Amino acid sequence: MGRLTGGDPSLLRRINSAVVLHSLRAADSPTLTDLTRITGLSRPTVEGVVEGLVEAGLVVESVPEEGGARRQGRPARRYRFRAEAGHLLGIEIGPHRIAALLSGLDGRIIGAGTREVTQAASAEDRLEKVRSVVTDLLRRTGVPRSSLRAVGVGSPGIVEADGTVRLSTALPGWTGLPLGERLGRSFRCPVLVENDANAAAVAEHWKGAATESDDIVFVMAGLSPGAGSLIGGRLHRGFGGAAGEIGALHLLGRGVAPERLLSTTGEPLHPLDEHAVAEVFALARQGDEGARAAVERFLQRLVHDVAALVLALDPELVVVGGWAAGLDGVLQPLREELARYCLRPPQVALSLLGEAAVATGALRLALDHVEEQLFAVEGTVTARR
Repeated sequence: MGRLTGGDPSLLRRINSAVVLHSLRAADSPTLTDLTRITGLSRPTVEGVVEGLVEAGLVVESVPEEGGARRQGRPARRYRFRAEAGHLLGIEIGPHRIAALLSGLDGRIIGAGTREVTQAASAEDRLEKVRSVVTDLLRRTGVPRSSLRAVGVGSPGIVEADGTVRLSTALPGWTGLPLGERLGRSFRCPVLVENDANAAAVAEHWKGAATESDDIVFVMAGLSPGAGSLIGGRLHRGFGGAAGEIGALHLLGRGVAPERLLSTTGEPLHPLDEHAVAEVFALARQGDEGARAAVERFLQRLVHDVAALVLALDPELVVVGGWAAGLDGVLQPLREELARYCLRPPQVALSLLGEAAVATGALRLALDHVEEQLFAVEGTVTARR
């Protein structure tokens, strides 16, 4: 896919191909005359590029719709971008579930799959679950594995550029796992691995609550909160991929860990025990004083951690996701706390994508990779510097 027009290495040719292809994807079956007008290129150039794109299988002549008004003479040929010329996968690997989204080259989702997994599952079992979800999804949609052009993966932990998980406390056996390499054995295309909060931030910017903002912080709220951020429309990973690890702030003298703050028994909750967490919040809603005090402690810690990141980055918008996003009383304390500490408090909103955020962001990661090839795009949202 790197050479779009039969192997022509000319830089100008590649640029022209990218311009025409981008216009074809955005337009509704344009003619050559339309493409000449849209791109500003000469008609012979457009004709040559379209011919090459047709040969490459990325463009096809549109079939006229039946029943339309007939005109005298030969109708102008129309062309369309073949989104079905390849496919993309976005995969979420989480403590409790594996989820996958499948799309064509236009990013439009054509299939989804999910499987539950226990938080205590080994790395091997979790990877096998990923493979089974993908196999089932491809079978149900009738998409051959050879059609995949890129796979994006969202995973808990600090992820290095080569897809190795440098540190992860959420999944057993995950620290040090060469995740990109292991999953790459199952695909004949690039596999791109990203931290889950980063992937969710990208998803909200693409299709969620942050489509109108380029400076955002996404908070993966939970007992071990994390955050992803976009600065100037680009994903900010930090030098070693550890940007946004606000769950570690208590190690800097901020007091007890969050799993102790939300405990009503004196024994810390397990960070991944969502049922125990939900029970504390349910008791709080029922008026249990101990539970209400625990929830208040937890919310105060969460908003303080988020405020620290907001003070450093000055985003326009904070999007709250993760399991805590569905719990009562998160947004207003966060807004009040940010108003106390920030000269210009950001807007605060709940995630619009919910539990689909990580897989959606992983899909965008794959789409960005392909667009860098197809459209000669530099500086995409998820591109690594």
